[in-house]
Amino acid sequence: VVGIDLGTTNSLVAFVGRDGPIVIRDGSGEALVPSVVSIDAGGAAVVGREAARRLLTDPLRTVYSVKRLMGRGAEDVRGEAALFPFRLSGEAGGVVRVGLGDRELTPPEISALILRELKRRAEEYFLEQGEFDPEVDRAVITVPAHFNDAQRTATRDAGRIAGLDVLRI
Repeated sequence: VVGIDLGTTNSLVAFVGRDGPIVIRDGSGEALVPSVVSIDAGGAAVVGREAARRLLTDPLRTVYSVKRLMGRGAEDVRGEAALFPFRLSGEAGGVVRVGLGDRELTPPEISALILRELKRRAEEYFLEQGEFDPEVDRAVITVPAHFNDAQRTATRDAGRIAGLDVLRI
């Protein structure tokens, strides 16, 4: 079981080892993964530092702060839509959708891309260490205390989309 801090700005993954909590770092020693997703011209998702670099070069295909949109309807974010370079849409009473290039994704789908990257990082670490089963399929995900039921459910949905059994929010 891993613990994931799915943050607005940055995210990370950790677990409790024999000697206590361990934050899993990438090959460069970085613990934090920027919570940024970019969809390239071919439709492939890029997550983290490379996606953050694309904020300047391809802002219409790059989303940040998606956590602020989790569990909120299209009507809830109408006032904020002008503040983002990416498109926000959705029908009245429906889920907000984020336009990234030719694709439209929901906030849980975008968050799932971040969670998949953290899952991949953890699996790579466990495989290299050889001590634990490298398959990561269960997680505890942190959310702010003020998150309502819809936001918590959206976070749980993101985990499910990413292939994780979310044991606790």
